[in-house]
Amino acid sequence: MADQYCNVDHIKFLLNEVHNLEEVLKAERFADHDVESINLLIDAVKDLSDKEYFPYYEEMDAKPAELREDGIYVHPQVKNMMLKAGEMGITAGNFDYEHGGLQLPALASLATGYIMSAANNSAVMYTGLTSGAARLITSFGSKEQIEQYVPNMLNGKWGGTMCLTEPQAGSSLSDITSVAYPQEDGSYKIEGQKIFISSGDHQCVDNIIHLTLARIEGAPAGTKGISLFVVPKMRMQEDGSFVSNDVTAVGDFQKMGQRGNATAHLAFGENKNCVGWLVGAENRGLPQMFQMMNGARIEVGVSGASIASAAYEASLQYAKERPQGRRLQSGGKKDISAGQTLIINHPDVRRMLLLQKAVVEGSLSLIAEACRLEDMRHQLEGDEKKDAHLLLELLTPVVKTYPSEMGRVAVSTGLQVLGGYGFCTDFPLQQHYRDIRIMALYEGTTGIQSMDLLGRKVVMQNGKAMMLLVNKIQETMKAAGTYDEFKPYIKTLGTKLQDTQEIMQNLLQYAMKGDHEKFLADATIFMEFFGTIIIGWQWLKMATTAKEALVTGNTTQPTAFYESKIHTMKFFFKYEMPKTSAAKETLLDPNFLTLLEKETEKELIM
Repeated sequence: MADQYCNVDHIKFLLNEVHNLEEVLKAERFADHDVESINLLIDAVKDLSDKEYFPYYEEMDAKPAELREDGIYVHPQVKNMMLKAGEMGITAGNFDYEHGGLQLPALASLATGYIMSAANNSAVMYTGLTSGAARLITSFGSKEQIEQYVPNMLNGKWGGTMCLTEPQAGSSLSDITSVAYPQEDGSYKIEGQKIFISSGDHQCVDNIIHLTLARIEGAPAGTKGISLFVVPKMRMQEDGSFVSNDVTAVGDFQKMGQRGNATAHLAFGENKNCVGWLVGAENRGLPQMFQMMNGARIEVGVSGASIASAAYEASLQYAKERPQGRRLQSGGKKDISAGQTLIINHPDVRRMLLLQKAVVEGSLSLIAEACRLEDMRHQLEGDEKKDAHLLLELLTPVVKTYPSEMGRVAVSTGLQVLGGYGFCTDFPLQQHYRDIRIMALYEGTTGIQSMDLLGRKVVMQNGKAMMLLVNKIQETMKAAGTYDEFKPYIKTLGTKLQDTQEIMQNLLQYAMKGDHEKFLADATIFMEFFGTIIIGWQWLKMATTAKEALVTGNTTQPTAFYESKIHTMKFFFKYEMPKTSAAKETLLDPNFLTLLEKETEKELIM
C-alpha cells in the first residue's frame, strides 16, 4: 500500500502563493488567525490523518457497513475519527465562535478537509455531513434548536444527515411525498421514506440529527410546498432522557465503492411516533436546503480531487519503484544487456502521471478559487460582494463536476500505470477507482450540474457572471504576459474564450425561441468544454505564480517544485486544451440536435 496520499507542499503553495490567503485573513472575522497558524493547523491535520484516518482506508472497504436487527453497524474506528475531529475543532472549523467554531476561512477548511478526504474519503463523510446539517440549523433554526443540537454535532458525539431523496422521486424533489402533520404543541408528526442517506445510521454516535424535507399536510404541490424539519433519531424528553423517535434503518445499500460509509434507507413514522420540528418558515425548505446542497457540491468536488490525489501518489510511488523493460536507445533499439529501468523512465508512463498531476492540482486550484470567493464576502461590500457571490454561483457546478469526472479519468489512468497489479486488491488503485465513481452522481448528477451551468448560471443576470469570469481570466492572462514564455498559452486561452462566446450565441437562439430542450440537449458537452478552459485558466495562474517566484527568488520550495508547475501547465495546454475543439465542433454542428429528436430517439431505442 502507498504511504502517501496528498502533497502538503502543493496545498500550501495554492493557499499562500496562488490564492493569497494572507489577504483573506485581513477580514475582521479572521483576525485571530495568520498564515503561520494556518500552516500549523494543516500540519496537525496531516498528522491526525496519518494516524487515525489513512491506516483504516482499506480495512473499512474490506469490512463495510452492514444492517443488523438493531440498525446499521460501521467500522468502530469511525467513533474515534468523529471525536478526534470534534476535539481539534475541525468539524466546527468555519463556524462562528458563538456556535463553538474556529471562524476559519473557507480556504483553510478546504485544506484540512482535502487532506482528511485523501486519507480516507468514506470516513470524512460522517463529519462532513454532520457539519453541513449543523450549518443549516445555525442558519435557519431557532435559538432553542441551535442550543439543543449543534454543540453535540460539532464535538463529534452526534451525527447529522440531509434527507432529500425518496424511492419514487430520485433527483426530482418536487415529487417527494413525505408528510408532516402539525401537532398542537408546535411539533409535527413525520411519515415517509428516504433513500441513499449517507451516514444515515450507525452505532458510533449517540444520536443522528436528520435534516429532512417533507410536505406539511395541505401544502401546495411541487417544490413550493416543501418544508425543512429537524428530525432526531433519538428524541429528548422533558426530563432530559432520550427515547427512540421512530426513525428506522430498513436497509443499507451495498455499494461498489465508499463501502466504509453507511448509505441508509430510512423509514420515518412507521409506528406513527416520529416527531420533527420545523426549521425556518413553512414551504421554504428547498431554498434552505440548497445552502447545504451548494456547500455539499463543493465538498463532492473536494472528494473527487482528493481521491484522485491518493491515486496519483500511489501510482507515482509505484512508478518510482517498479523496474520493467529497458529504455530505448538511438535508432529505437533496446540494449538487452542493460539492466531493467524503472517504469517512470518510459515516456508514456510519464505522460500518464502528468495527466494525473494536471487534473489533481488543477482541480484543487479551482476549488480554492471558489473558497476564496466565499471568504472575500467577509470584507467586500455592495456590488463587489454581490459580484463575488455571482461568480461563485457560476463556478460551483464546475467545481463539483470537473474533479468528479476528470478525477475518475485520472484514477483510471493511475490504475493503468500499475498495469495488471492496478486491477488487484493488493494495491489501492482499484479501491480509489470504485470510490470515485459515485462523485459524478452525488448531490446532482453530471447531467443536472451541466443543465444548471448552461441553463441557469451562464445566463443569469443577462450573462453578468460570465463577464465577471472573463475579466478574472483576462487578469491572469495580463499577469502571464509579463513572460514571453507564456505568450502562446495566453493566445490559446484567449481563443477559447472567443469560442465560448460563439457557442453561447449559437445555443441561445434556441432558448430565445422557447425551445429549452434543444438549448440544453448537449449541456454535458458544454460542461466538458467549459470545465477544461477553466482548469486551463487555473494552470496559467499557477504557472505565472511559479515563474514570478523563480524570477524574484522569493521561493519557499526547491526550484524543481516551481518548474514542475510551469511544465504541467504546458502539458495541460498540449494534451487537454485541444479537446475543447472537438467539443466546439459538436456544439456548433447545425445537425446535431436532430439526432436527439424524440421520435428519432424512440425509433432507435426500439
